[in-house]
This record gives sequence, structure tokens and C-alpha cells, in this order.
Amino acid sequence: MLLLLSLLGILCASDPTGPVKWRFAASATGDGYVRIDLRTEVEGGWHIYATELPSDEGPIATAIRFKASEAFVLEGGLVEPEPVEQYDPNFAMMVRYHSGSPAFVQRIKPLRPGAFDVEGEVEYMVCNDRTCLPPVVVPFKLRVESM
Repeated sequence: MLLLLSLLGILCASDPTGPVKWRFAASATGDGYVRIDLRTEVEGGWHIYATELPSDEGPIATAIRFKASEAFVLEGGLVEPEPVEQYDPNFAMMVRYHSGSPAFVQRIKPLRPGAFDVEGEVEYMVCNDRTCLPPVVVPFKLRVESM
């Protein structure tokens, strides 16, 4: 099955002047699957948290949620880069985080021919060594067209 992919738009966090920008894209992998890339640019001095944290009594872990669809299924788990793990005196606990340009990847398997949308959202919290901003939810929608 040949897949042609189109991106409905490059989506950014709700505050375009904030320290985090997200980009979303879909690409065919050549084996009948589609790769969904969720990439972020985190300004220097800031970081977002990993998808799993040692405790829920501190910062908010990054959550990537896909809307259920009859057009595709998630294949395997979300892949994230190896986070930095260190003690954070602001939270008095070990935390795991990403800075720079981390990319999260999810593979999906189309269940039928024809175009479909992949929708979801990313929820994240961004902090620096002095402060944290409130959690932000960024929705995304990608159009996957197949022939």
C-alpha cells in the first residue's frame, strides 16, 4: 500500500512566545506502517519532563494521547529519547527530563485503505532551575492519505 502523507499544519504551544514549540509529522515507513513524530524545541535553560516519573508528587510527566480511531491502531509503545535523571531540590525528589530538541515517536498501522486523520494531544510542564510554568495541552491533527 502506497501512502501519501500530508501535514494539516505545524502546531505550536498555545503561547507562541513560550519556551516550548511542538511540531507534528507523519511519514510512511515502507512496511505498511506510519511513523508519527512529535518533536519539540525547548529553549535553553528550560526542560520538559519524561513520560514516566519516579513519583506523582512532583512535576507533571509529559503525556501523549492519541484519539481512538477505527482507521488505525497504535503499534507498540511510544518511543522517547533517554531522559536526564537527577535530583531536583525544588521538588525534593529525583526527576527525569528532556531539554534541547527531544523527539517522541509512535508507530501506527492503518486498518483500511483511504485517507484518515490522526488526532491527539500532548500535555507537558516546562521548568527551569527557578520556576515552572503551568501545564499546557497542545492538540494535534495529521491527515494521512493512502492509495
